[in-house]
Amino acid sequence: PFPAAVEDALAAYRWLLKESAQANQIVVAGDSAGGGLTLSLLLSLRDKGLPLPAAAVCLSPLTDMTFSGESWTTNARTDFMLKRIPAVKSAEIYYREANPRAPLVSPLFAELAGLPPLLIQVGSAEILFDDATRLAAAARAAGVAVTQQTWAGLFHVFQMFAFLPE
Repeated sequence: PFPAAVEDALAAYRWLLKESAQANQIVVAGDSAGGGLTLSLLLSLRDKGLPLPAAAVCLSPLTDMTFSGESWTTNARTDFMLKRIPAVKSAEIYYREANPRAPLVSPLFAELAGLPPLLIQVGSAEILFDDATRLAAAARAAGVAVTQQTWAGLFHVFQMFAFLPE
C-alpha cells in the first residue's frame, strides 16, 4: 500500500548511488502503474534534493488515480489489456486513505518542473491514452524535455507483445 512502493523505489535508487553508480548513468523506467511509480520516484528524489537520473521512460503510464481521463471511456472497447472497474479497485487498495490527487499517488497533479527528460510511449487505442498525453503536456508546460511517442491503434503496454510477428 502507498507509500511503500515509492519508499522501496527510493531505497533502491539510494542503494545504486551508494554502490558508486552515478546518477547521470541511471535511467528509470516503468510500465502502467510502474510508469506512475517512475514519476513518483522522480518527484521524491527532486523534493529530497537527491541527484536525479539522466532520464526516465514511462510506457503506458498510469498517472491519474482519479481516473478522470476521457480515454477511460472512449477507448474502453479497444483496449483489451486494462479495464476500468478492476483498475479502480486495485488503485483503491493501493492508495487506501491517501488522497488520490496527491502528487505521489497521481503524478499528473504534481508540479513537474525540474524533472529529467522523459520518454513517454502510449498506444492511441489504450485506456490510459489521456494519462500519457496529459502528462506529456503538463511536463512540457513545466519545462521538462519530453519525447512522446504515440503508436496508432495499439493497446495498453503493447511493448510487452513485441515478440509477436503480428
